Amino acid sequence: MDDRAKFVAKGPAHVTLDRSPATQDVAFVLLPKFTMLAFTSAVEPLRMANQLTGRMLFRWTVLSDDGQPVACSNGIRVMVDGRWDQVEPQGLVFVVSGVEPEGKASAALADWIRGLWRRGRTVGGLCTGAYALAKAGILKGRRFTLHWENIEGFAESHPGLEPARQVFTIEDRVVTCAGGVAAADLMLQLIHDRHGAKLSQEVMNMCLLTQRRQQDDHQTTSLAARLGTRHDKLLQAAAYMEARIEEGFDLDACAAHLNLSRRQIERLFKRYLDVTPVGFMNDMRLQRGRTLLAETDMTVTEVAVACGYASTSHFSKSFRKKYGVSPYRFSHFGNSADGSDEA
Repeated sequence: MDDRAKFVAKGPAHVTLDRSPATQDVAFVLLPKFTMLAFTSAVEPLRMANQLTGRMLFRWTVLSDDGQPVACSNGIRVMVDGRWDQVEPQGLVFVVSGVEPEGKASAALADWIRGLWRRGRTVGGLCTGAYALAKAGILKGRRFTLHWENIEGFAESHPGLEPARQVFTIEDRVVTCAGGVAAADLMLQLIHDRHGAKLSQEVMNMCLLTQRRQQDDHQTTSLAARLGTRHDKLLQAAAYMEARIEEGFDLDACAAHLNLSRRQIERLFKRYLDVTPVGFMNDMRLQRGRTLLAETDMTVTEVAVACGYASTSHFSKSFRKKYGVSPYRFSHFGNSADGSDEA
């Protein structure tokens, strides 16, 4: 199959370009358990741009560690075009990762990515691909992002690197996105920058997207939307707690910060969230603990400390009560790395 037949599909909708730009090459390196939604959300806007114009504006290749199909997080195996160490990409290079990202990128892949970037290539990460970029040592001092579910685990594993909670980022030939349909937002931006607003808008229409998010947009809904209330003082209290999740919870200090009484804060949480302030804080801590156990190699003791618990046993009992399993068994390491069995 020639390149035009492979990369330019036929369709009734059409966009006329004022010029004949060179083809942009894009390489996707798939890591085990990558997120299919992020991958397809990145590829399809490129295909639609080609289809709408009838031109090969983009040409993509899909790579893996060994040249064999890669199973994504839903178990489906995706065919690839070859091994990443057997090509020298001329355009954009994206590492596509997903669940359990720690350790998925080899040192050799990290060296390859760093070498490409130093030679002037633009490199990026989709979903949790930032783990590979961090291993390559090219994120320090630059804006980058990854899926919100993995941000806390990433921050614990990579001190000194602070992900932005943005939909996507583009800075100094390092391009990252939060995964999911955020990959489409990123590609729409790249299409806009390279080929203009008209084509970007028509690709967005083809994707049945009603708006294109900008890179500074937040990944998730606001705290008000998450809690289902716009009560200002309650939102301030919740934000105060989120910012101090590792500290011992002091309701009186929170009340003083908001110029309220302890009783007033308790009534706010009961009325609008049907939970006590202590219960709200514990839920946040346990959710963070669940994330760290799933995404890092931290021991249960280290996770307990990072979540503000005074003792591992207290954390373990609270975790089991909420999730029905001990943190030792939930951890993907199977047991405690500090030498103990299930608490």
